[in-house]
Amino acid sequence: MKNPAIIGKNLTLGYQKGNLRKEVLESLDFELYTGELTCLLGPNGVGKSTLVKAILGQLTPWNGSIKIDQKEISKFTISDLAKTLSVVLTEPIFPGNMTVGQLVALGRIVHTSWTGRLDEEDKAAVKNALSLTKIGYLENERLSEISDGQRQKAMIARALAQDGAIMILDEPTAHLDLVNRYEIMHLLREIAQKEKKAILVVTHDLEIAMETADQFWILNCGIPLISGIPEELVISGKINHLLPGEKFHFDADKGRIKKKTEEDNWKIIGDPIFSYWVKKALEKSRVKVQDSMITVNKSPFSLEFEGKSFSTLSDFISFLGKN
Repeated sequence: MKNPAIIGKNLTLGYQKGNLRKEVLESLDFELYTGELTCLLGPNGVGKSTLVKAILGQLTPWNGSIKIDQKEISKFTISDLAKTLSVVLTEPIFPGNMTVGQLVALGRIVHTSWTGRLDEEDKAAVKNALSLTKIGYLENERLSEISDGQRQKAMIARALAQDGAIMILDEPTAHLDLVNRYEIMHLLREIAQKEKKAILVVTHDLEIAMETADQFWILNCGIPLISGIPEELVISGKINHLLPGEKFHFDADKGRIKKKTEEDNWKIIGDPIFSYWVKKALEKSRVKVQDSMITVNKSPFSLEFEGKSFSTLSDFISFLGKN
């Protein structure tokens, strides 16, 4: 049986300034499960940050409830909430001369006495966090002297040292290169599973989320929050609620977002993988090949078209553009 760390019921959220009330989200139901990585996705301005603020106890719901371990979030003291829930923001600001070890140790503040001195238990928690994020070798390095990816792992380690049952991360892969984005998300899934954490990641990176998330929460204007296993949302077509309008859709065959295009009358035969990439190149180039067959040979690569042979895609597309 799955254990929900957070449960939201019939939640309505918004802001009030003077007599002006602005409702942002209404009638939300969700469960964040222990041992799972959940990704919150949706377009800008749809209310993802508003929902996160409510989960953090920074915004009081207009209606409904948020419970952590069956206890209303409003009943938690600030100290108890800090021991239960840790946060990694998009762009944290820390002095560059601070070391990685010092940053991670900040996660223990909620557990230390008023002196802020680390006891043996605190030191062990810091070492464990460094080990789980695989950055123990960086403990004495200054934040200004490590890479963005390493700095993000240090931030995750700080949240781990805080030792809460729930972790919330706001765009943790923003500004990172492709390899680091995959590495961070796989690391978070590993932590959720091995350390039995309930982890919520706010992200726009659908393709990497598809590879790593156990659950999706999808927010968009005019629809209730959609939750479920990513693959099930693909099968049901609900994943396309992330892509309103007629311009784009999620290609279930390739597992990625594609632009909707009119079907051309040409056919491509041969190696299926190479044929797929030939088709993508033709779609981008916008050339039209009417009622003609293209044969793709794999080894060595070549294209055959109307009695002509081409050894590169560039030559083929150039030829089509001239005819």
